[in-house]
Amino acid sequence: MKEKYIEAGEIVNTHGVRGEVKVLPWTDSAEFLAKFRTLYIDGAAVRVRASRVHKGAVLASLEGVEDVNAAMRLKGKRVFIDREDAKLPRGGYFIQDIIGAEVVTEDGESIGKLTEVIDAPASLVYVVKGERERLIPAVPEFILKTDADAGVITVRLIEGM
Repeated sequence: MKEKYIEAGEIVNTHGVRGEVKVLPWTDSAEFLAKFRTLYIDGAAVRVRASRVHKGAVLASLEGVEDVNAAMRLKGKRVFIDREDAKLPRGGYFIQDIIGAEVVTEDGESIGKLTEVIDAPASLVYVVKGERERLIPAVPEFILKTDADAGVITVRLIEGM
């Protein structure tokens, strides 16, 4: 069963004196996160009055956060979005929906389960644990198909993987 709320970022700082918060996005882009009008912090819905992208982060003005002191109290908090509010592209999925997926080769041989996704500089890297741990770059050359609903990822391995 898929979780209703998706972890989408962290409030890393305040911005200015009017209570804006700086959110470091854990989504594909800050632009994606900036589109949301409701965020969830500590399980409570918080309306976003305004938001904009600045240097890869989202600067957001939140309802009920009127000054820098109120914003400071949110520093370090995780921000969630409602899955229903997210408009993913066709075939898109959330990383948390593929953790635990069965990873199989193009020949159908199971090599383990996806246990973690590392955000490396060049690309995401899938950590697959089976008989041994494998690190597989999450690029089309190696990730042939991802079926989040079935919980199966099909990969092409090369020597040394």
